[in-house]
Amino acid sequence: MTPTNETPEPHGSVADAVKGNWVDRLAPAPLRPYLRLSRADRPIGTWLLLLPCWWGLLLAMLQDGRAGWHDLWIFVGCGIGAFLMRGAGCTWNDITDRNIDGSVSRTASRPIPSGAVTVTQAMAWLVLQALIAFCILLTFNWAAILMGIISLLPVCIYPFAKRFTWWPQIFLGLAFNWGALLAWVAHTGRLEWPAVVLYIGGICWTLFYDTIYAHQDAEDDALIGVKSTARLFGTESPKWLRRFLVLAVLLQMVAVIGAVVGASPVALLVALLGTWAFGWHMHWQLSRFDLEDDARQLMLFRSNRDAGLLPLPFFAVALFV
Repeated sequence: MTPTNETPEPHGSVADAVKGNWVDRLAPAPLRPYLRLSRADRPIGTWLLLLPCWWGLLLAMLQDGRAGWHDLWIFVGCGIGAFLMRGAGCTWNDITDRNIDGSVSRTASRPIPSGAVTVTQAMAWLVLQALIAFCILLTFNWAAILMGIISLLPVCIYPFAKRFTWWPQIFLGLAFNWGALLAWVAHTGRLEWPAVVLYIGGICWTLFYDTIYAHQDAEDDALIGVKSTARLFGTESPKWLRRFLVLAVLLQMVAVIGAVVGASPVALLVALLGTWAFGWHMHWQLSRFDLEDDARQLMLFRSNRDAGLLPLPFFAVALFV
């Protein structure tokens, strides 16, 4: 046998998981298929669900100038809730896509198509995650609880969107950026227009990063008839990505101005610097985008955690100036 320097993949590991992730190395073996079902071995999705929550919370605090201990719990609770609801959403997605995932090379190793988890077991896992997340939601105010319940609608619809529209990324954006509204309401007790603008800007950001992500599956999707913006735009994708970049940055700027307009000019400038840093990172991604390089696309997609984190320290500092 010819010797090889490659490290063998852990049994049951999913193809696009982060190499050496904590699930493969540290999680108890019986729990690993369920954690993989929740994408715990691919944490980027939790970040992309969580970051709009933190944007919304900090801008709400800037808007009314209040910061209390309950805001710290909202910050932490959104983190736990994002992990759980991203897991529940991914579980639902894999249940509905079980007949599609087996036909796509990147997803064929997922727990349901690979046989590691049955559909019944996946449903039980989904319910458990959702119930724990609901208990966290109950610690927020009634307006936020209502927002959380409404968020289930886009979550339930998203897995089916690629069957009936070329723009399933819009439905993903509706679901993944809902936290901007929920966290704002959890702090203020009411929904205000800067939160809505921030939400729409987040949807444009999702269109940006998930179009990049979808290019990995474009050929397989074409064979099985699954729709996406990557297939719709094709070689025109860079032009569309630039449009989404501009819209995401402009809308976040409008949200920041609406939230911080009553504060000092220095606070407004600092907060806007956060949005400009966010836009700079998206521009960096676009400058390195390559239609033919799947590994590059995955790297750029994952880098959106850093893009979404960039505004946060600026928003936080603006609270104190």
